[in-house]
Amino acid sequence: MAKHGTRRSGLGMMLLFWVLLMAIGTWWLHGGWEELFRPNAQLISAVPDGEPVTLKRNRSGHFEAPGYINGEPVTFLLDTGATYVAVPGELADRLDLEPGRNAWFNTANGRVEGTLTQLEEVALGGMRVEQVQGSISPAMEGDTVLLGMSFLNHFAIEIAEGKMQLRIPEATALP
Repeated sequence: MAKHGTRRSGLGMMLLFWVLLMAIGTWWLHGGWEELFRPNAQLISAVPDGEPVTLKRNRSGHFEAPGYINGEPVTFLLDTGATYVAVPGELADRLDLEPGRNAWFNTANGRVEGTLTQLEEVALGGMRVEQVQGSISPAMEGDTVLLGMSFLNHFAIEIAEGKMQLRIPEATALP
């Protein structure tokens, strides 16, 4: 009798394993993994021009989102501590950015040399700014662009409960 109960519980555990495996596989195929690590991936097509943009923190605690520089798709890491929109050197070459004068930048990794550049247009969701000051940083690795204050200063920024909202600031009336 005990042998029959053991066999039955073994079959039950195997059935539970397969049901959980199929559930996790379905979740993963339907974007669950993407949602954890790239919660703002849909941002490009989801926000009409001029409407507030709301970003969620990714699993690493950062605000990361797709956007455009001069009409070319890029991935932004929003960085309120960065003065400029900082573009890695290799990506700047692919975007055909024109390097300007040399400059030194203070970063989390110390002082680095780069060049200033002018970005014709930077877009995040429905937010677009023309003639944005940028920097080309040859020492930066990867394809992620730091979206700094030269872009973010154009918007009202609110951060609460793991979300960041950018909106066009309301005009202030003069007395």
